[in-house]
Amino acid sequence: MLDFLVSNAIAADTAAATQEAAAPGFEGLLFPIALIVIFYFLLIRPQQKRNKEHKQLVAGAKKGDEIVTNGGLLGKITEVDDHFITLEIAPNTSVQVIKTSISTVMPKGTYASAGKAKK
Repeated sequence: MLDFLVSNAIAADTAAATQEAAAPGFEGLLFPIALIVIFYFLLIRPQQKRNKEHKQLVAGAKKGDEIVTNGGLLGKITEVDDHFITLEIAPNTSVQVIKTSISTVMPKGTYASAGKAKK
């Protein structure tokens, strides 16, 4: 007969504990804030740095530079336009690629030594 009173007491105690847990306060915000800070320093900031370096690389591309594109083409820049560059990939063979496809600038002589290695 008193079983229904005991279950009400347990339910009331559980509801009070739930209300205390539902209002975490400042301590509840520490973990999400720390997580955001960690993501910023480990993911976002390095990516922004790489993007800035790539923009400088693309802006500094000039005639005569030897480059490798994202597609793996090695060649020498013969013309530079606002958005495109003309790349000599073999004697009398040129292709036009978008400037942002530049992956790296190679040291002088790389293009000539790669052509000699094929022969």
